Amino acid sequence: MSDAVCTGRSTAPTWSFEAFQEAVSATFVPLSAQTSAEAGFAGSVVQADVGPLHLAEVTAGQHVVRRTSRLVRRPDPDFYKLSLQVEGRGILTQDGRDAVLRPGDLALYDTTRPYTLRFDAPFRMVVLMFRRPLLRLPEASVRVLAGQRIDGDHGLGTLIGPFLSGLPGQLRRCAPGAGANLADAVLDMLVAALMDELEGAALPVPGSRQAALLHRVKAFIEERLADPELDPATIAVAHHISPRYLRKLFESEGESVGRWIRRRRLEQCRQDLTRPELLDQPLHTVAARWCFTDPAHFSRLFKATYGQSPRSYRSGRPDAAPGPRPASADRRPHHLAG
Repeated sequence: MSDAVCTGRSTAPTWSFEAFQEAVSATFVPLSAQTSAEAGFAGSVVQADVGPLHLAEVTAGQHVVRRTSRLVRRPDPDFYKLSLQVEGRGILTQDGRDAVLRPGDLALYDTTRPYTLRFDAPFRMVVLMFRRPLLRLPEASVRVLAGQRIDGDHGLGTLIGPFLSGLPGQLRRCAPGAGANLADAVLDMLVAALMDELEGAALPVPGSRQAALLHRVKAFIEERLADPELDPATIAVAHHISPRYLRKLFESEGESVGRWIRRRRLEQCRQDLTRPELLDQPLHTVAARWCFTDPAHFSRLFKATYGQSPRSYRSGRPDAAPGPRPASADRRPHHLAG
């Protein structure tokens, strides 16, 4: 693996099914798989890291892959996966929903809950996997979309689908150090596409006065993230509500106000670590700007959230144990483009 932030690996295209299953679990999260055509099975996985995003292009024959409750209980990091069906047909099942995916369709799913993917014929799929905190959407809204087909022929799906489809080839021209900026662009585009899907499908996007208040509260917090005096009591007083009501506002989205503030500060740190004009600043200076005054505590939080230490994230070099990777050391890496 090179030192560049954009890096790639690929597998041999004619693996046995057993080897393919091992590679898929190593690339993503632990999965179980079955096929009725094992003797003639062929599959490949082409991988790349784009900053904090993990991109994989999977080409394979008929099989079923499952993320079971037993596998979910393993201590894996929490990821979202966005898939683009490029060729063939797939069926995604999560949270009791079945999404039939045809070429051009997208789907979002959550590795912290069971899901199943079925492919009844050869197919090709591009999968983008990233840690959940990177997606700047409320968890409740994301959950609404899990297991839903996102039509690639309408709305922003017509933009993000072709972009994802062409991303593997674009990495040939990805300059060293460009991965973090490219990842931010991909995530911004994804958030826009998911919001468009929520609104266009008339799904339950909160639109009440409570939601409007929460929006104002979050805007207030965003403007003051660098203020070490920012706390729930200050926020509540500024909005003429009780701390208890403020707590309930955030609990409706599945997290506390303190955790939301910490997550947004960590995100600001993540972005600052790759800003060219800030590359000469020590890590502790970047952290302190966003109210992380204990460097060791900041480093632990950052790694727990993004899977890399702040130092390795800034340099583009992986830590010693860098998350999903191919299962066997004898499968030699190759660049995604080659």
